[in-house]
Amino acid sequence: MKAKLALVMTILGWAFGAQASELRIPAFTGYADPDPGGARFSQRYGVTDWKNPAVTLSWFGDIKQPCKIEAALELKLPPKTSSRLRLTVDGQSHDVEVLAADTNLVTANFGGFQITKPGYHRFVLSSLNPEGQDFGSLSTLVLKGLSTNNAHFNYKPRRNAASVHLSYSPPKGTNVAAFYCEMTGIADTIPTYYMACGWHRGYFGMQINSATERRIIFSVWDSGNEAVSRDKVASSNRVTLVSKGQGVYSGDFGNEGTGGHSHLKYPWKTGEVQKFIVTAQPTNNTFTIYSGYWFHPGRKDWMLISSWKAPKEGGWLRGLYSFSEDFGGSRGHLPRKALYGNQWFKSDTGEWHELTTASFSHDVTGRADRLDRFMGVENGQFFLHHGGFVNGYTHYGEKFTRPPTGRAPKDILLPVVP
Repeated sequence: MKAKLALVMTILGWAFGAQASELRIPAFTGYADPDPGGARFSQRYGVTDWKNPAVTLSWFGDIKQPCKIEAALELKLPPKTSSRLRLTVDGQSHDVEVLAADTNLVTANFGGFQITKPGYHRFVLSSLNPEGQDFGSLSTLVLKGLSTNNAHFNYKPRRNAASVHLSYSPPKGTNVAAFYCEMTGIADTIPTYYMACGWHRGYFGMQINSATERRIIFSVWDSGNEAVSRDKVASSNRVTLVSKGQGVYSGDFGNEGTGGHSHLKYPWKTGEVQKFIVTAQPTNNTFTIYSGYWFHPGRKDWMLISSWKAPKEGGWLRGLYSFSEDFGGSRGHLPRKALYGNQWFKSDTGEWHELTTASFSHDVTGRADRLDRFMGVENGQFFLHHGGFVNGYTHYGEKFTRPPTGRAPKDILLPVVP
């Protein structure tokens, strides 16, 4: 009986990876550099359409202690073809040529690599084949000598860095009429949404869309619980546009709740402080007008991005927060960082109050799949950092306090909303 129990426990341990001495990293969790479109990544087919030797593939893992590992790659090749590949880990490179005989399933055994220090390590696969040749369909990176006890990798098809948030807590019972936040984007990573002023009905910040396009974005959610299509939202639940600034686009959004979206295309600069204010104007406990104002660096004055009438509301701002989001995935291995400072809220009686404490949170990806996400205080401001597979970890709900500035936004003159 004891022998059978021991056998069952061994099998269960192997099944859940607790005692495994081999890790199998799905190829679709990797990244292509310098062109993220230089290969296709999918859970069904693995990595395909990799034909440019100038493009490398990379996988990242946090290895907890020095050790020696054996690395191999499982892939498919057309029958009776070959492929020459190189794997590099911590400056150690091993070359392999694999040949597919009567079957297209092959294994490239790269041999041993010495891991000399704990932390994140990059596994870089290069092709030594001529350009245009199909380098194979890659399925699995196999690492012997590691287990889930001494190493952490992402096994999910979602390759985005974890989204990270700061939450601010005005005193209970306070009616918040305005929320002010200064934000500085530190990394130029495409794509990223750095959000300064969020609340229970919307969000306001700046976005990197491409190498040539950046935006200032202000959006407000509809009432109701529709998550995907605004076509399913009754007119009585829809937010409606009240006013918008010159050059601002406005329209609908969906798939993350639904609502009214607006943005201004503007080449805001990394490293330059951007200033944002959201205001609330409740009316008769039936609706609230939410307005987003951004300080235009070129004009040196405040600009209305847009104002929206939110039905079934009639209240003030609540649930104040900021965040940083990787909304693409193909560049989830690159770092994102922003500074958030000088936060204030204005009460319904007109006084400004400084917010100097924030708590950290993250999305479901940050729970167990991507642990390279953290916050802290730097140069008197909060910062959020995610992606990059760098050391740094903050517990969910952990609180940080920044030094007060005493610089209340008292002299702000906002454009009048019709």
